Amino acid sequence: MVWMLSASLMPLSEVIKIPPVWFAPAKYTAGNFSEVWFDIGFWRFSLNSAFVALTITTCQLLTSTMAGFAFARYEFPGRTVIFIVILSTLMIPFQVIMIPLFIMMAKLGLVNTYWGMIVPAIVTPFGIFLMRQFMLSVPKSLLEAGRIDGASEPYIYARIMLPLSKPAIAALTIFTFLAAWDDFLWPLIIINSKQKWTLPIAMSRFTEQYISQTHLQMAGAAVMFLPVLIVFLMMQRNFIEGVAMTGLKG
Repeated sequence: MVWMLSASLMPLSEVIKIPPVWFAPAKYTAGNFSEVWFDIGFWRFSLNSAFVALTITTCQLLTSTMAGFAFARYEFPGRTVIFIVILSTLMIPFQVIMIPLFIMMAKLGLVNTYWGMIVPAIVTPFGIFLMRQFMLSVPKSLLEAGRIDGASEPYIYARIMLPLSKPAIAALTIFTFLAAWDDFLWPLIIINSKQKWTLPIAMSRFTEQYISQTHLQMAGAAVMFLPVLIVFLMMQRNFIEGVAMTGLKG
């Protein structure tokens, strides 16, 4: 990672030196990023990836917290069976469902659209599992106190449960954003227009076309890497706590 960031700022003549040059501050230039961002069009691919990843993350946080709350704190017929069925879908490889999923998206008219990339990822069993496990650790007495005070169920969900679930929400945010940002196979299948490429697709085509331009490849890789690092740094305070506490109760 250190060499990648350093090489992304160096000219090609420094990048290909043997032995490798780890740092060359005197030779650093922003020209690589400028060429990748403007001339090659990474600004467009970055916007596409950001829109898709942020939309998927937002939708998945909403659906996962609502479903997790229902499975953790409400009694209804078949609750355990339904949860087990949802959890069992984690064992199904994506390659098994991608063709039926593509056919479904085609019938809905979502091929070569942003929503074709977003809709299949709005709900995931992992997100439901993560939030359900964490919410089981929230004391029932807090929710009952809210009900005694006359709070409605939506109020309890939004004002009591969600604030207490910040560590799990932070963990799910990082997992979801990273998965959506790095997703390659499904966007490759569903998108056929260059204007709608996400960064992983653009990087794949870019490395084929600029195979000898290592400095530009490193700049492109840095463009992909930095947003993920920023999201992690923003959420890291609650991330470890969220991952650790999701397995306390079952």
